[in-house]
Parts: sequence; structure tokens; C-alpha cells
Amino acid sequence: MKLMLFAKPLFLLGFALSSTILFLHFCQPNQPSSKADLMARSFVLWLHGLGDSGPANEPIKTLFNSTEFRNTVWSFPSAPSNPVTCNSDSPKDESSVLKAVQDVHAMLDKEIAAGTDPNNVFVCGFSQGGALTLASVLMYPKTLGGGAVFSGWIPFNSSIIERISPNAKRTPFLWSHGMDDRTVLFEAGQAGPPFLEKAGVSCEFKAYPSLGHSISSEELRYLESWIKTRLQSSS
Repeated sequence: MKLMLFAKPLFLLGFALSSTILFLHFCQPNQPSSKADLMARSFVLWLHGLGDSGPANEPIKTLFNSTEFRNTVWSFPSAPSNPVTCNSDSPKDESSVLKAVQDVHAMLDKEIAAGTDPNNVFVCGFSQGGALTLASVLMYPKTLGGGAVFSGWIPFNSSIIERISPNAKRTPFLWSHGMDDRTVLFEAGQAGPPFLEKAGVSCEFKAYPSLGHSISSEELRYLESWIKTRLQSSS
């Protein structure tokens, strides 16, 4: 009998403690989400160089391991084969570029219509793709997260500046070029920032000594950090 009387208070005490624990568990405030969980959907469009293909460049995305890219959609389209040169004064080249710009804009429109904030849209390109990146971003009617040109050139003359919308002028650029580039000369890359400055567009220029006409892992690491600082959260 004494044992039963002793056990009853212990049972009541155990029940009270369990109730208190459950109460604290359900009533405690929500824990803050991690930075990665707060990141909204983002989109990176990569435009390849002459003689290359979209799928051949897909390994690039595996280098972007930061949690900020957890919700990133990547696209590596293949461009049709068309002869182009670095001669920015050629009307034929400019016409061809502007036609390709329409295709790029269609891809951007589709992604933004799917719900991606334009501020989380980035267009990047190497060589011919870099020239197309420049043209596509400057001619797009919305402000994007950024445009990144690698070993590219200006594919049109200065008259295009008059066609750049105020929204497009707010899109920042990253321009990277190898100083030993013998295909698209370093001087062609150096002409990019002054052209953009004249148009009222901000541009960060990065020169890479001993780099030829190719993309280095150093360039891609910097691109990752450059995009990270511009990604918008979902809240």
C-alpha cells in the first residue's frame, strides 16, 4: 500500500514534466531559416564560343558549390553555326548578332514568366558568346542581375548606345580577358569598359596574365563570388 501511494505522486510528476516539455516544444518561436533556404530561384544562361556547344560547357555549373546556388537553374543552349569575326564595324556581323539577341531574349522572357525575378537572372558568355552576352543584356528591356563577358568583344558600333533602355543601363557587367589571348586580342577586351562607361553602364574589368583564349578556374571562381553578391533572397 505504501508503495502505491509513493508511485502515484511520481506518475503525476512525470506527467507534468512531459506536458511542460511538449508545451515548450510547440510554443517556442520558429527557428530562422538558413541563408540558402531564403534564396529565391535564380537563372544562369551560358552562351558558348565559336565552334563549341552548349552541352560541352555544362561541367561549369559543377564548380559553383556554394549553397546560394541551390535554387539556380542553368541553361547551356547550342548556337547555330554561323561565320563571325571580331570586326565590330561589319554590318553583316551586327545584323547576325542582333538576330541571335532575339533568341536569347526569348529564353530570358520564358524564365522570367516562370517566376524568376529578373534581378536573379545572369547572362554569361565566352568569346562569341561573350559578344552575344553584351548585346543581349544591353538590348534587354529589364534590369537583370548581371552580364559576364569572357574573352569577348563589342559586336556593334557606338550608335547602339542610343537604343539601350534606362533599365538595361542598371545591369552591371563583369568583363574578364586573358592578356595572352591571340584569338580575340586583349585590346579588344580593353575596349569594353570604356564603351560601357560611355553608355552609362557599370563594368568591372579583370585582366588575367598568361591566359590565352580560354576560361580559367580562377575566372570561374571569381564569377561565382561576383554572382553571389548580387543574388536576391526570397524575403
